[in-house]
Amino acid sequence: MDLVHALQEPLKNALGQATAKVMAEHLGLHTVGDLLHHYPRRYAERGELTHLSDLPLDEHVTVVAQVADARVLKFNGGRGQRLEVTITDGSGRLQLVFFGRGIHKPHKDLLPGTRAMFAGKVSVFNRKTQLAHPAYELLRADGDAAEAVDSWAGALIPIYPATAKLESWKIAKSIDAVLPSAREALDPLPPSLREGRGLIPLPEALLKIHRPHSKADIATARDRLKWDEAFVLQVALARRRFADTQLAAVARRPRPDGLLTAFDAKLPFELTDGQRRVSEEIFTDLATEHPMHRLLQGEVGSGKTMVALRAMLAVVDAGGQAAMLAPTEVLAQQHHRSITEMMGELAEGGLLGGAEHGTKVTLLTGSMGAAARRQALLDLATGEAGIVIGTHALIEDKVQFHDLGLVVVDEQHRFGVEQRDALRGKGKQPPHLLVMTATPIPRTVAMTVFGDLETSVLDQLPAGRSPISSHVVPAQDKPHFLARAWERVREEVENGHQAYVVCPRIGDDLGDEGDQPKKGKKSAPEDEAEKRPPLAVLDVAEQLARGPLQGLRVEVLHGRMQPDDKDAVMRRFAAGETHVLVATTVIEVGVNVPNATAMVIMDADRFGVSQLHQLRGRVGRGSAPGLCLLVTDAPEAAPARVRLGAVASTLDGFELSRIDLEQRREGDVLGQAQSGVRSSLRMLAVIDDEEIIAAAREEATAVVTRDPGLEHLPELRTALAALLDEEREQYLDKG
Repeated sequence: MDLVHALQEPLKNALGQATAKVMAEHLGLHTVGDLLHHYPRRYAERGELTHLSDLPLDEHVTVVAQVADARVLKFNGGRGQRLEVTITDGSGRLQLVFFGRGIHKPHKDLLPGTRAMFAGKVSVFNRKTQLAHPAYELLRADGDAAEAVDSWAGALIPIYPATAKLESWKIAKSIDAVLPSAREALDPLPPSLREGRGLIPLPEALLKIHRPHSKADIATARDRLKWDEAFVLQVALARRRFADTQLAAVARRPRPDGLLTAFDAKLPFELTDGQRRVSEEIFTDLATEHPMHRLLQGEVGSGKTMVALRAMLAVVDAGGQAAMLAPTEVLAQQHHRSITEMMGELAEGGLLGGAEHGTKVTLLTGSMGAAARRQALLDLATGEAGIVIGTHALIEDKVQFHDLGLVVVDEQHRFGVEQRDALRGKGKQPPHLLVMTATPIPRTVAMTVFGDLETSVLDQLPAGRSPISSHVVPAQDKPHFLARAWERVREEVENGHQAYVVCPRIGDDLGDEGDQPKKGKKSAPEDEAEKRPPLAVLDVAEQLARGPLQGLRVEVLHGRMQPDDKDAVMRRFAAGETHVLVATTVIEVGVNVPNATAMVIMDADRFGVSQLHQLRGRVGRGSAPGLCLLVTDAPEAAPARVRLGAVASTLDGFELSRIDLEQRREGDVLGQAQSGVRSSLRMLAVIDDEEIIAAAREEATAVVTRDPGLEHLPELRTALAALLDEEREQYLDKG
């Protein structure tokens, strides 16, 4: 067989049509190479059992354990029967349940003392953890070839990421069938790199990861495979960075005593050192003749919008236009309002009473009236509008710019790469790109997800920002705490301030918020157990207005409202006419009402760590201290409750981002929702493997600088094509 194609052989050729179909549908595996890169999640030792004491609810698990006892029970007046089997691992016990005609074989197989692998979905019945009708495979001690699987003859049993349709041991048997092909795997690492770092060859690593004889085998295989993933990804990003340096862009240098100078002169406060430093980094990039690709990350409320606005003014000064892309209409309107307020008469270019250096700041959203939309499009096409702020409506074909020089993308994790790419394509030459996020990103994630962007960090808050105190409110355990929470809201209002109440759902069967990121978000296991629907904005607002907040002006805000209604609600709240705003996460980013000092987040355990941090950042934006109350029904020992405790204990977004990352799969981290494909990282852990990622980035940059086309490294070129398939390459291209 041709060496290049040994691992590209379709699984149907190696395993048969039926097995290949299940592998493709349930695990996304299509070739021999895909299967060989489907690594064991962990290993069970014959002399050591797995931990049954902390199995995750509602997930499909594989465990190795010993039968403690088995008994048949009758129910329905003797008409029905079930088999209850208790298995143990020394750390805990787990009940297996089989019903009806399906009890005969397990009753015969699962005798006390028998050891087996069991696979099924973890559930709770009568307060006991159980697996209902699990699949199982006996582990014979006698080594009878007819009964035992050859690959499990060693001491270490590989446990593979599995599904209900494909148990771990079936995957192990399929691996056995294709494992000989591992010897023909092309090694993507340059020999000098591999030898210099003491890494074993790739074929040896694949054999050892799937069929280790010792823990040392697993360790050396992991080291090698992590390097593969880190290096191949970093080579792709290094090539992207190199290609960007070859692109031509218009250098944008602000003219002295222009719009930027006039704006700075009228600022009523001093910029922070961080804002000045980051602005200079951006101005230096804008002055070069290849496109800027910069990520601006900073704490909630660190003044990113001010930095982005100064960059946009610099580009307008240089004769170009700047576009700011927001993920929601509420946020686009909020940005438009705050930017025009900050600029004052400088935002009235061409209008009577406008400043000499001024420009027009235009809003463009999908729900604008026909006349306003026509005028906005005309202003963009003629160059009358130097700055435009909008949603995805900016991307439509009919939107034409006079000279687009800078694209600012706000909250990039809520916006797909295809959309960003379409906007970047509207410039005469590629425009400069500034990506902003208020979700702090650990350095290793910045090097992987945003590896083709230079990174700027704003890590200090502007003067005058107030501290925020956060507390967990256990509503079920201590209902009087929730009553006190509403008293605190009333006290804030009596002191002349305002409050937010945030809920996960809208209500009236409208479901979850339409414009918040829900992909990949799973309910917490506690929710699954209790089956209570999440609290809803419309219900909570009504209950508060009739109950604990009676007499206060309470309004609602959510993504399914008409844009004019949303804008009117936000204007009333910003003007102080509304006391309490009950909202979904539509207020998560960009909303700036300095007089709002309190926030109560209902069902807080149903939100992610970074989302809670973002929401909390809506208070404490003025001179008065902020208060954030995290209301939950989760039991004290539950992981969700521990997560809330972590959020309450620190305001450090970078620390919280590490906690958030540790609780999520690597695929989520790598922008799965944006790329639309499975993550290529299977072994690398972006938090734990920081040193490998940093070293791989250095090695990759050196390799690409010497040989941009990888002409002398055909194996690496092949690995790049295999690991980063066409869709993922496009994702990186558009980053």
